[in-house]
Amino acid sequence: MRVASLPVLLALLAALAGCATTGSQTPRSAARDPLEPLNRAVFSFNDTVDRLLLEPAAKVYDEAVPELGKFMLRGFFGNIADAWTAVNNLLQGKPREAASDGARVAINSTFGFFGVADVASELGLEKHREDFGQTLGRWGVPPGPYLVLPFFGPSTVRDGLGLWADVAADRTEAVVGSDAVAAVNAVRIIDARARLLRAGQLMESIALDPYLFVRNGYLQRRRSLVYDGDPPPEDPADGPAGAGPR
Repeated sequence: MRVASLPVLLALLAALAGCATTGSQTPRSAARDPLEPLNRAVFSFNDTVDRLLLEPAAKVYDEAVPELGKFMLRGFFGNIADAWTAVNNLLQGKPREAASDGARVAINSTFGFFGVADVASELGLEKHREDFGQTLGRWGVPPGPYLVLPFFGPSTVRDGLGLWADVAADRTEAVVGSDAVAAVNAVRIIDARARLLRAGQLMESIALDPYLFVRNGYLQRRRSLVYDGDPPPEDPADGPAGAGPR
């Protein structure tokens, strides 16, 4: 089973990719985040865990591992993720993308030595990233209230259910074996956190309220992902998190 992604990893990706502003709590944002007091407590807990454990490990890793080694590791983990992306693209009614992702896995698992080399991208096969939360959104499931999950970080009710499926579908153990899966997943988390060391410093310098910065960025980014980067205008009547028809 996949080890939990650390919250700051998800938080920074969501907030920075979403280009969120800190803003103040409004009636609309309150409707998106009715559990804010609890969410803030979990956010603080996750941040403490990150600062005490993951960030120091990521700094050591970043300095000790050469760039080529990091590139190869990321390709290996990305190849595993491509298989689940193919399934989700198929479930979302996108057979062309699903076929492309399946071809990526086949090519990179053979000619790319299990993804260590990204031969598929060199052949023009685009890499996609889809998870089951996006699939549920594509099926019309509304996001529901914003949630901050212990260790996993920012989410919604819908994405939390999707995360359960994502974890269950992870094939790392099948590739590396049960004896090595814990160590491999630990490296995956530390590597992902190492990629965001400078992003973390940026967020701390520009966010007056990191909690709001992360929340707003996460909700914006997830909505964009469900609509493949082209979301319709939000309608206040859509409900929490701008659910819309998806």
